[in-house]
Amino acid sequence: MKRIILGILLALALLLAVTGLYTLDEAEQAIIVQFGEPRGDVVTRPGLHWKLPYQEVRRFDRRLLVWDGDVTQIPTLGREFILVDTTARWRIAEPLQFMRSVRDERGARTRLDDIIDSVVRDMVSSTELEEIIRSRDWSVDLEEVDDPTLAEREDVDLVQRPKLGRELLEQEILQRARRLMPELGIELADVRVKRVNYIDSVRRQVENRMIAERQSIAERFRAEGQGRSQEILGEMERELRRISSEAERRAEEIRGRADAEATRVYGEAFGADPEFYAFFRTLESYGTLRENTMLLLRADSDFFRAIEDLRPAP
Repeated sequence: MKRIILGILLALALLLAVTGLYTLDEAEQAIIVQFGEPRGDVVTRPGLHWKLPYQEVRRFDRRLLVWDGDVTQIPTLGREFILVDTTARWRIAEPLQFMRSVRDERGARTRLDDIIDSVVRDMVSSTELEEIIRSRDWSVDLEEVDDPTLAEREDVDLVQRPKLGRELLEQEILQRARRLMPELGIELADVRVKRVNYIDSVRRQVENRMIAERQSIAERFRAEGQGRSQEILGEMERELRRISSEAERRAEEIRGRADAEATRVYGEAFGADPEFYAFFRTLESYGTLRENTMLLLRADSDFFRAIEDLRPAP
């Protein structure tokens, strides 16, 4: 009988140990719930803890959690429709308030969707697109801009710094969203705009405009290149004419000197033996005669007499 009682007691003790003992991780905090109502303080110390068998342990994460919002289409102050993708980091700061207001992480994410998306929409719709895209310390070196005409366009201001900028915009979104967090038991660590893009229709228009601008720049470069090419060809043509003229001048000078030298040599040769020189020049002139050429000579010509003298005696 004693053994039976002892066994029952051991079974009860084991049952109490199984249903009454629980462990808590370093990254967790817990609330003891009895019949749907919290009992006692929040348990934050990790290790082994005790509860009554009919009580329930609600565990909550103590770490930073990530919230990712849906990509939302929002018009800016200038009526440009953009797609905004936002993220945030948060933690459960007051577990009791958190459990009463949103119950669990799923409910918290639903409330964060409503609050942060609403704040982001209000801020973006009241801000110019340049203020959303640019940082406050954003600056442009005009000498490094590919398109020099871009700095001269009235609709583009590359020098003026943003009044707000992406960083201050995110800080303002964070401050506005934080005002609604205490009633949820949530601490909002930060809010970040991950991505900003145009909607498809506007993006296609922007892409077409960019293509048109690039084509315009390309045409301008081609025109400048063609102008420079014509300038180079013109310079080359002038240089070629100058070189040709100089070469012809020098050739004429050389020919003149050569003719003068030839005349001098001919003169000296004529002066040495005028009769032979005259005969030699006559032979040179007749050397131009070809086959089947008819030559009419006078009987008293020197060439005829020379031929007569060369004929053999009968």
